[in-house]
Amino acid sequence: MAGESTFDIVSKVDRQEVDNALNQAAKEVANRFDFKGTGASIRWSGDDVAMEASGEERVKAIWDVFQGKLVKRGVSLKAVHATDPKLSGKTWHMTASMQNGIAQDGAKQIVKLIKDEGPKSVRASIQGDELRVSSKSRDDLQAVQHLVRDADLDFAVQFVNYR
Repeated sequence: MAGESTFDIVSKVDRQEVDNALNQAAKEVANRFDFKGTGASIRWSGDDVAMEASGEERVKAIWDVFQGKLVKRGVSLKAVHATDPKLSGKTWHMTASMQNGIAQDGAKQIVKLIKDEGPKSVRASIQGDELRVSSKSRDDLQAVQHLVRDADLDFAVQFVNYR
C-alpha cells in the first residue's frame, strides 16, 4: 500500500436539485385546483424557501408538495428544516432552510461512533463543519461509511473526496 486513504463526511444540499424541486412545486401549486384563490405561493427568499397561503392547512399542503418534490429529486428531508406556520396579517407563512455543514455536536457524535464501533485503525478529525476520516486500509474506510450510513443521525451526511 502506498500510504493513507481518506474521505470527508459532509452535510450539504445540492442547491440545483432544491431549485428544481422548488420550481416543480411552484408549478404544481399554480395549477392545482385546491390552491386556486388561496394566494398560495412558494419561492426563494434569500437562502430559504418561503411558502405562503391564506389558510394554515393550505400552507402545510404546499410544504407537503415541496417535500414530495425534494424526495423525488434525491434530497434528504433531514437536510431541510421548516418553521411552524405563522399568521401574519391575513396570510399564513412558513419558511424552510437548508442545512449546510455538520454542527459541532453532530461531528462529535460521529467521531464517538467511529471510535466506539469502527475499526481501530481509523482516525476521525473535525475540520470546521466537516469530518476527515483516514486509515491505511480502504476496507476499513468502507466499513466506516456503512457504519455512519446505518447510524440514526438527525442530519443528512454525504461522503466526498475519497482518496
